[in-house]
Amino acid sequence: MSDLVITGGIVVDGTGDPQRLADIAVSNGIITEVAEPGSLAGSLTETIDATGLLVTPGFVDIHTHFDGQVTWDPLLTPTCWHGVTSVVMGNCGVGFAPVSPDRRDWLIGLMEGVEDIPGAALSEGIRWEWETFSEYLDAVDRAPKMLDVAAQIPHGAVRAYVMGERGARNEPATSEDIAAMAAIVRDAIAAGALGFSTSRTIAHMAIDGEPVPGTFAAEDELFGLGNALKDAGGGVFELAPAGALGEDLAAPEREMDWMRRLAAICGRPVSFALTQNDHDSESWRRMLDLCAEAASKGSNVRPQVAGRPVTLLLGLKTFHPFAYCPSWGPVGILPLDERVARMADPEIRRRLLAEASNPDPTMRQFFDPDKSFPLGDPPDYEPHPSTSIAQIAQRAGADVWSVFYDALMADNGHAFVMRPLLNYTDGNLDAVREMLMHPTTVWGLGDGGAHCGTTCDASTPTYMLTHWARDREAGIPLETVIKKMTSQTAGLFGLGDRGVLAPGMRADINLIDHAGLTLHAPVMVHDLPGDARRFIQRSTGYVATILAGQVTLRNGEETGARPGALVRGAR
Repeated sequence: MSDLVITGGIVVDGTGDPQRLADIAVSNGIITEVAEPGSLAGSLTETIDATGLLVTPGFVDIHTHFDGQVTWDPLLTPTCWHGVTSVVMGNCGVGFAPVSPDRRDWLIGLMEGVEDIPGAALSEGIRWEWETFSEYLDAVDRAPKMLDVAAQIPHGAVRAYVMGERGARNEPATSEDIAAMAAIVRDAIAAGALGFSTSRTIAHMAIDGEPVPGTFAAEDELFGLGNALKDAGGGVFELAPAGALGEDLAAPEREMDWMRRLAAICGRPVSFALTQNDHDSESWRRMLDLCAEAASKGSNVRPQVAGRPVTLLLGLKTFHPFAYCPSWGPVGILPLDERVARMADPEIRRRLLAEASNPDPTMRQFFDPDKSFPLGDPPDYEPHPSTSIAQIAQRAGADVWSVFYDALMADNGHAFVMRPLLNYTDGNLDAVREMLMHPTTVWGLGDGGAHCGTTCDASTPTYMLTHWARDREAGIPLETVIKKMTSQTAGLFGLGDRGVLAPGMRADINLIDHAGLTLHAPVMVHDLPGDARRFIQRSTGYVATILAGQVTLRNGEETGARPGALVRGAR
């Protein structure tokens, strides 16, 4: 007799093999059998009829920024609402350990600047119970959790801890500095870190405008830290590379050169963010070719690819073109309903439209009407170019800023306009599809816990299942989508005990009404510590999410179970 039996489901097991009907038995949090329908004995505690439902492994999200939120939120919303059962945090070189007591506020400012997590929320929410990275892991271990959580050690924190102000200001590291940092990284891997992360894009800056420590690190520093992983016998070297946003067109191939050599020398995977940008819309192809070439020579260089555009969500609750007009001040300080009422006043409207008609060139790039689209509900993340604000205005013979104004006023001011920044250069997501289908890539860049005031990409697993595996004419096979989010992400980070539905594997499982699965529009809420704001995004269609054999969510609502644990090290 098993603890849990799931009967009659459409099993997509995470390996990429074709879906099949099967029953699954679970005991002590481990899958014990995957068998023909009707062939298993009953359950001691619960049997779930999964007839007509997809049964998949729990999704493994390897790119999150829950480093602070994990200390106060056992659910790790909104990621938990989208079938994710394991998360990896500490990406992009930012995190909260190691830390000297006098550097705590500085690390908060670093995270706020890079990942748009309100500093006030971090200051109020984090209970500092650590100095070393090992002590940080112990604190995470003690916190109640609904998901499994793993961490990487971040370059920014390590550099500042060892080098102080020199490290924070990106001064060159001495050989003694590098040796001290490498020792901390080795100790972190021994304590259970899944890797080391850094950032090299100048787009990542602290709240004071300084680039993330390590942005300009020389090869001796990078290779010294990579070799620390080799010495420790584990870990991924993760990074946001230079040129990731198209800010340096020559950077990607320079980055690939050292990444390939580092992967070969240290024998550890190197994983980096890969997107399409407007400045060099084909550079991602070259990067994929170089990754394939590296793989053929034994270097494990693995791009992380987003499942949809990287966007800004423009709205009256966030930021928008009219917020930079002189007449906005008295309007913008009002509560939303009063703000909408004032914007409906013909004189206020006339003034704001006149002031917005000649925007600052720097601001216009963020509010370009040719690349701005009403988001809708359910949201459309691959809008046809004809639905842009500019095209709507042209067809109507209307002023473009007037159409923008009305789009922001829709739904009583709760509507959003989507401005794609990356992965939408050609007016579609064909490049994303090709990146996702490449054998070297994994799904990543969900950024759960981050970009609180600008977007919400933590919902991407649901988008992968709906848009790519169901709705898009030129989509991606369901089996491939599931594999990208389960066995491949788990395998990259050495989590060999999850990501596949097979005997002996962890019973992290989703039951999904695929036909009815719906991704809802993002909403802005004020539920962070200190009443700070953030975007969240819900879904319907996840009938149950199971972690280690315990049902944690039923139809999107938590059950109260907290089986989550800190994942220490590869397995």
